Amino acid sequence: MKKYSNIPIFVPELACPHQCVFCDQEKIIGTYVIPQPQDVKDIVEQYLETMPEDRVINIAFFGGTFTGIPVDLQELYLKEAFGFVKTGRVSGIRLSTRPDYINETGLELLKEYGVTTIELGAQSTNREVLNKSGRGHTFKDIRDASNLIYKYGFELGLQMMIGLPEDSYERSIQTANDIVSLGAGNTRIYPAIVIKGTALERLYREGAYIPLSLEQAVEWTKDIVHIFEENNVSIIRIGLHPSEELAAGKSLIAGPFHTSFKEMVMTKIWEEVINTELQSNNPNTSNRIKISVSEKQIHYAIGHKQANREQLRSRGYNVRFVSNPGFSKYQIYVCNN
Repeated sequence: MKKYSNIPIFVPELACPHQCVFCDQEKIIGTYVIPQPQDVKDIVEQYLETMPEDRVINIAFFGGTFTGIPVDLQELYLKEAFGFVKTGRVSGIRLSTRPDYINETGLELLKEYGVTTIELGAQSTNREVLNKSGRGHTFKDIRDASNLIYKYGFELGLQMMIGLPEDSYERSIQTANDIVSLGAGNTRIYPAIVIKGTALERLYREGAYIPLSLEQAVEWTKDIVHIFEENNVSIIRIGLHPSEELAAGKSLIAGPFHTSFKEMVMTKIWEEVINTELQSNNPNTSNRIKISVSEKQIHYAIGHKQANREQLRSRGYNVRFVSNPGFSKYQIYVCNN
C-alpha cells in the first residue's frame, strides 16, 4: 500500500470573513506567522529533505479559507507549489476552504495549478447546529460545493466537528451519513473544544454551552468511525493536532481535547471487537487466552494505557496479545494460551 504525506503550509484565517463560535485557528494550529508565497519554496524544500522517497507527497494549504484569498494572491501561492508538481517532486496540491467559497471560476484556477484534493469544512449538516455555530453557510452550500468539486474532477474531503452548540449524537451521526452520501473520499473528525477568546468561551462561561465530556466524544467518534469505514471514506485525522497552545493548556478552556484522542477511540473500537469475538467464540476451556491481531493494530487492541488488557484481567482472563503481520485491520483470533 502506498504511504501518503502532506507538507503543511498554514494560512490561518487569511481570508475567512466569518468568526465561527469555536474558532481561533492560530491557537488551534499553533502558529502566528502567515507564510508568504515566496516562503513556500523553502518550506517545501525543508520537508522534502526529511521525507522517505517511497511516499506520495502533497503540498497542503491548510488553516484558512484558501479560495477566499484574492485571486492574484492565490495564484502566487499556487505557482510556487506547482513548480514542485511539474518537476515530479510532489504528486499534487490539496487545500481546505469553506463550502460557500467554491465556484466554477475558482475551480478552473485550481485545476490549472495541479490541485488534486479540496477539503471543505462542513462541520455539520444540521441547520440549527450551523446557525448556532456561526458558520454562515447552509447544508445546501455544502451540497452544491461538493457537486461542483466532483464535476471538476477533484477528490472531495468533508471535515466534521462533533459537540457544537445544539449538536446531539443523532445529529452527528446524520452528518457522518450525509458526508458519505455527498461522495467524500476522505474526512477528518474533530471534537469541539472551548478556546480562550472565542464566542464559545463566552457561551460556556454563561452556562449556555456545555461541551462534550471526553468519554462522550470518544463514544460518538467510535460510532462515526464505523460509518466511514463501512463506506470506504478515508479518515485522515481523528482529533485535533496537539499544538503547543493546546497541549500546554495555554488556550484550552474546556472540552474533550486529549493528545491521545485517536488512540482512545481505537481502544473503544477494539474493546467491541474483542468482546464480540469472546462472546461468539469463547475458548471456555481455560481463562488463559491468546489474542492474535494485526501487527499495526496491536497497540490499539491492548488499549490506551492498556485499558483493554486490564478490562479482560478484571473479568478473570489471563490474556496475552500477539501480533500477526498477515492479519487485516480488525481480524482477530482467540485461542487458549
